[in-house]
Amino acid sequence: MASHLRLHLAAPPPLLLPHRRPHLRRVHLPRPPGGPARAPLLPLPLPRPLLLSRARAVGGGAEGEGEAAGGGGPGLVGEDSAAFRLGDQSVASWAYFAVILAAVLWALNVLWIDPDTGVGTRFLDAVASVSDSHEVVMLLLTIIFAVFHSGMATLRESGEKIIGERAFRVLFAGISLPLVVTTIVYFINHRYDGIQLWQVQGISGIHELVWLSSFISFFFLYPSTFNLLEVAAVDKPKLHMWETGIMRITRHPQMVGQVIWCLAHTLWIGNSVAVAASVGLIGHHLFGAWNGDRRLASRYGEAFEVLKKRTSIVPFAAIVDGRQKLPKDYYLEFFRLPYIAITALTLGAYFAHPLMQASSYQLPW
Repeated sequence: MASHLRLHLAAPPPLLLPHRRPHLRRVHLPRPPGGPARAPLLPLPLPRPLLLSRARAVGGGAEGEGEAAGGGGPGLVGEDSAAFRLGDQSVASWAYFAVILAAVLWALNVLWIDPDTGVGTRFLDAVASVSDSHEVVMLLLTIIFAVFHSGMATLRESGEKIIGERAFRVLFAGISLPLVVTTIVYFINHRYDGIQLWQVQGISGIHELVWLSSFISFFFLYPSTFNLLEVAAVDKPKLHMWETGIMRITRHPQMVGQVIWCLAHTLWIGNSVAVAASVGLIGHHLFGAWNGDRRLASRYGEAFEVLKKRTSIVPFAAIVDGRQKLPKDYYLEFFRLPYIAITALTLGAYFAHPLMQASSYQLPW
């Protein structure tokens, strides 16, 4: 997500036509203290102001203009998140993405999920052998995932220098994806096996509260939809420093979304397994927020410090205290294809809950 500086200079002076004098203004240098006045310069047309803007977003298109157009304070130092312009997309790239996705899902099933051919069941049996407690196993699974996921994120810069950006992304996904699938399936299969601590499912309005909270959490949880082609290593992966959209609310949306999701599901389930899962996931994402700031500061230096001052970790805090200046048309930053895709996928995931649960129950996990 490297930002670039682009200087917009004035067009060269027009050619002088015979018997026509261009409209020019004289420019004078200020008088130096204690010194004689300088002679006026030759007549020159005044250049337009130099504009500071950023590079194009992954989705394409000029950045840094949104706030100026909306009158929303200083120019951006980060990238315009969720920018997606259909004209900049390549059919070949998205076809390649579909092929990669299909291949990854097939490999995941054969090499990990399928009890006959994969090693996922043996991995889970090894973890479960540590304790008969579902709470302990649940916590161990989240810790194992967190160590590999955050550990490889920490080593990303060094790893990319050794094997390249795309190869490191493949390695990162190849380790993280099986671990997160195992953790999710184990949670689904054992979410009601813990000690019941409270029971609120029969209280009017609780189901609606949990549903709405979960729906909102997904808008925070999936900023990766901003650069799907990089997630699949179709495009060269970059360490992005997003600034608009959901980032105006919190610069760590995935952490906030995970906290909302965990609190909602723990409230609904109300037992010790849900608590163990939430403790592990929230702890992991709190570390990820700190580690993410550290990595961005290392990569972008002063630019990140500027972004950090006008954003917040706590949702809406920078907006409330005036550090985040919203442009007049800030709401348009959410009317973009990635957010529409999140809405559709979230609704689809809700209605697919019975199918997801049935698939999980078929595994001896």
